[in-house]
Parts: sequence; C-alpha cells; structure tokens
Amino acid sequence: MAKAPDSTVYPLDHLVKRGAPDAPALVLKGEVLTYSDLSERVGQLAAWLRELVREEGARVASWDAKGELTCLLPLAAPRAGLVHVPINPLLKRAQAAHILSDSGASLLIANKGRMNSLHQGDVPDGCATWLESEALEAAYSAAASLPLSAAEPDDLAAILYTSGSTGRPKGVVLSHANLWLGAVSVAHYLKLASDDVTLSVLPLSFDYGQNQLLSTWYAGGSVVPLDYLFARDVMKACAKHQITTLAAVPPLWVQLTEIEWSEEAVANMRRMTNSGGALTLDLVRDLRRIFPDADLYPMYGLTEAFRSTYLDPSLVDEHPTSMGRAIPFAEVMVINEGGDVAAPGEEGELVHCGPLVAQGYWRDPERTARRFKPAPGASQYGGIAVWSGDSVKREDNGLLYFVARRDAMIKSAGNRISPQEVEEGALASGLVAEAVALGLPDERLGHAVHLVVRAEPGAQDYEAALPKFLTKELPNFMQPEQIHWRHTMPLNPNGKIDRTALLKELSR
Repeated sequence: MAKAPDSTVYPLDHLVKRGAPDAPALVLKGEVLTYSDLSERVGQLAAWLRELVREEGARVASWDAKGELTCLLPLAAPRAGLVHVPINPLLKRAQAAHILSDSGASLLIANKGRMNSLHQGDVPDGCATWLESEALEAAYSAAASLPLSAAEPDDLAAILYTSGSTGRPKGVVLSHANLWLGAVSVAHYLKLASDDVTLSVLPLSFDYGQNQLLSTWYAGGSVVPLDYLFARDVMKACAKHQITTLAAVPPLWVQLTEIEWSEEAVANMRRMTNSGGALTLDLVRDLRRIFPDADLYPMYGLTEAFRSTYLDPSLVDEHPTSMGRAIPFAEVMVINEGGDVAAPGEEGELVHCGPLVAQGYWRDPERTARRFKPAPGASQYGGIAVWSGDSVKREDNGLLYFVARRDAMIKSAGNRISPQEVEEGALASGLVAEAVALGLPDERLGHAVHLVVRAEPGAQDYEAALPKFLTKELPNFMQPEQIHWRHTMPLNPNGKIDRTALLKELSR
C-alpha cells in the first residue's frame, strides 16, 4: 500500500526550504534562481511589502505576465502577513478594476502597459501603485529580509478570483492550509521528485496554474514559467529545458497535438496533467501517440475546493471518460436529490469535503452560504463542504463520471466565463437594449461564446460598432464567437428572457 502523504501543515513560505540550496527552483528568462536564491529574495520582497503595507491581512494585488514578481509574491505576501490577489493578465481594465475594488487592495504591482490602461477611479482610495521593475529594484536594494513566517494554518494567504454563472468574478479565499495541503496532495499523486522540471504555461491567477509552482517546489523541483503565443513555443520550451511535467487544458492540448514534436521535446516528458474540461477519446489517443512513455493524468476540480479527483494513468485506456477518484485530503461524495449518498450508477451532486475546502467567497456571505454548506451526515470530515452544483455518478468500481453542469457557466478554452460579464459589456456600449450570453458546444474550445442582442432604438451602425467595442472592453477569451441580432427576445412565463429557448434555437 502506498504511503500516505504528510498532513502536517506549515506556513506557505516554508516551501523555499523544500529543495537543496544549490538546486534550481525557478528558471527565468535571464537567470536561474536556486532554492537559496528563492529563500533570500522572498525574504527581501516580504520585508519591502511589510514596510509598505503595515496592516496585517491587507491585500496585495499583482497584474502582470509570468515572471519573477508573480512567481515570488505567492510566498512573499503571506510571509509578510498579507494576502496575495493575483489578477489574470488576460483581463482588461474593467475586470481588473472590479477585483481591486472588491478585494480592497492596499497595493497594486503591475507592468507599465497595464498600469497605464487604468482610468481615474479604477484604483481604490488608499491603494498604492508600483511598477513591477521598480518594486523588485526597491525590494532587493534594501538590506532587510524577513525570516520564515509563523503563520497559523487558517491564516489567509491568497484570494483567487473566479467567474460565477451570474454576477461579477468572486474572490475565493484560501488559507495557508488550503494551499500547503493542495501542494502536498498533487506532488504525492503525481509522484513529483526533486529532479522534475515543470513548464508553467497556465495563468498563475488560476488555482491549477498556481499549484504548478507550489507542488513542484514542495517536491524540490524546478519551474519554468512561460507565456506562449503559439503551440510551437510550448514544444520548443519542452526541448530547451528538458521538461518532465506539462499541465494544460483541453483546447491547448488540441493545439499541441496538431504540431510535429521533436524527439528532444518528448524525450524527458514523464507526465501530462489535464483539467478545466474533459479529454476526448481522440485527444487521449493523440497524446498517447506523441508521448508514449509519459503518464497521463485527467483531473477534475473547482477553485472553491482546489481539486477534487484524478484518474490514475493505469486506468486511462480502459476508462478514458472517467473523472477518477478523490485526491489525497479530499472526500468526494455523490448526494442525490433526497440528500442521501447516491447508489452506484445514480446521478447526484458532487460534494467536496475536507481540508482543501476554501474559506468561502471574499466579502460575499450570500453566495458563500449558497455554495459552502454543512457536509452530508455521512461525511468522515464533517464541517463545511463545497456543493459543486455539478451532476456526477459513481459506478460500482468506485470511479466517478461527470454528467452535467447545473449552472449557466460558460467554460471556453479552459476559462470559466460568467454570462453576465459578457452581457454587461454589451449593455455598456449603449448600442443594445437587451443581451444574453450563451455557451454553445465547440470542438476546439469546449464551449464558444454566443451573444444574442436586441439593438437600442435609435442606435446607429450597431452591427459594426458592437464587436469593436467588445474587443476593447473584454478580454480575448470572453469575445463572442458570433453575435445574433434579434428584434424581440423570447420571454418565459415569469416575463424574463427565456434563455432555454434561445439556447435550443441556436443549437439547431
């Protein structure tokens, strides 16, 4: 029987001690930081943050591409007793402004382009702003350095913003224990080792992306952050850095299977991990063909509980559509409509219990109460659980299978998109009176965004003007694949726009 992972919780910044002092921890464009370097720079950055932001538990936001600052802040902010709020670099001004306001950020660090995109009033009163390069220079020029923190497991470490099916992005509150045990769990079931090299291609504002850093550092390995433009960039990085671990979402895997891989890029690959959507049978087959000696780990998760399940690589060929079983430190239950544990083969709601469950939504007790509720009576952990809203079933062999999402979330190219955000963007143009955003199945994206709109009476040249406006105001992954203009919207018996009717119409 495999040895269980260590459940002892340490402050998150103690990850700087996990690797050998001279071993590579972070491979940047211009230099390689060893674990000794990582420890020193995290301490310096934490001391600078503590001097700048004196309030314990204050929020520190970062809005930048992958680099030294965005990789160090997840450890430096908690060491300083602060809470890190990473903003997805793909987001634009309006979304970033909402996150800054909602989190009550005391400090924003960003690059010059993103900082210049902000309008007056986008940055909350009292929130200091620093350019990334100047922040690092100031931190490293000071002699001060904070020692390892003595944070408690339940102390807050980060707020990760994720879109809901309705409303603006909500901040998922994560403690040191949430993030530490998440790193331990993944490092354990992926069998990460100190000689592993992880290519970090996913945004660090995502729990899946950030965990690539934390789980690799827990194992004492090294991380290569990469912001890529083309699939070939990923392949070249795998060859250059002898990558052993690659994580992606289905749309990226599709792109990666469509290019010709060099022997150098494939030679060192030990494992590939997938989340953010299910792998298709064709994708599994293609990945097996390209990486015949690597393990493939399909996974399922939600930011509110980090990750819930994984499928052991030995079962992928025989059960390619399964979500697998619960990851270490997670208890995954299937609860039927009667509130009981579902029988084998019976559909029910996936409920995640245990220490990976987040602390709720930041300053949003109403939505927290809807999603974070008491665990089912049969739970071995008890306490508060995450009720996912996803319908699943567990077969006789113990493997879980996804059935459907119960909310209106649009999941496109691995991004969770709130329909309301797209609709609000369209309404803000002044060109439309009503707007409905829907997700339609798409082979490459998972779901493509379709926008149904009724023009504002008197609006001029709206068909040409609206796409231009949305391109400016919404991030690329929220852009509608198609805009459908209507003279009238269908209404349901309650007088509301009938989204179901529109979805059926567009799906024909």
